[in-house]
Amino acid sequence: MRVFVTGATGFVGSAIIQELIGAGHQVVGLARSEAAAKALITAGAEVYRGNIDDLDSLQRGAAAADGVIHTAFNHDFSNFKAITDADRGIVDALGTACAGPFIVTSAIGVLPPSTRLLTEEDMPGASMNNRKVTEEACDAVAAKGVSVSVVRLPPSVHGEGDHGFIPMLMGIAKEKGISVYVEEGLNRWPAVHVLDAARLYRLALEKGAAAGTRYHAVGDEGVTFREIAEVIGKHLKVPVVSKSKEEAAAHFGWFAHFAAMNVPASAAQTQEALGWAPVQPGLLADLKSYSYFSLK
Repeated sequence: MRVFVTGATGFVGSAIIQELIGAGHQVVGLARSEAAAKALITAGAEVYRGNIDDLDSLQRGAAAADGVIHTAFNHDFSNFKAITDADRGIVDALGTACAGPFIVTSAIGVLPPSTRLLTEEDMPGASMNNRKVTEEACDAVAAKGVSVSVVRLPPSVHGEGDHGFIPMLMGIAKEKGISVYVEEGLNRWPAVHVLDAARLYRLALEKGAAAGTRYHAVGDEGVTFREIAEVIGKHLKVPVVSKSKEEAAAHFGWFAHFAAMNVPASAAQTQEALGWAPVQPGLLADLKSYSYFSLK
């Protein structure tokens, strides 16, 4: 299958590229810079020069492929609404041009906070997270008959090359000299290893599904935030401290919402539908054994 991938040189996208090529697929990666183009060539993928802001270019790339995987996303949380609104247009453009399976990336954090395990059947609904517009766009594309499905990623996608929430927490702990959790720290984060997530994307592409299907890329159903803070504190040799919600807001700044996130999630339906099961280390094992702290 010839697969067009956005975000192809990102943390998740680059793992997907390797997974697809290893399975015999022909991969075309979107590249907006010479450095990205060189990385794709090194990885064994074809290069499609463009960027996610050029919708006409995206449509041409999608139209020339048998399937599309959309992982590109601008994580500028200071301008989050504008970025998520733009993603709605990107999904619509790609979906309009895509003739085969179309896989779109969303986040489990788009679902409302829960004390139970969230499932693939749960929907954003009244979620205050504006990234829900990505899933709304997928539903609109599905209504047009496009074979679109959604892969929801957890707050932590971990592994070699991670530059997401865990490294951000480490950076805050280094800067402030303490590793903090909110109140009792019992809010839970699901997590997945990047290599397990990449395999899920490939299976979703290959096996197809009814339009609008949701998949959960979940290895750990819910690691307590306190456990994460404790591992970080131990390795950085800084105190591990509980703070109230008000104190945590001042400590974490814009990250406070994520530090308090409580979205434990199941991938049981995903595993059954795709024959997928995580085989890589879980988040805490990865943090304890891998080089997250080698550059401290």
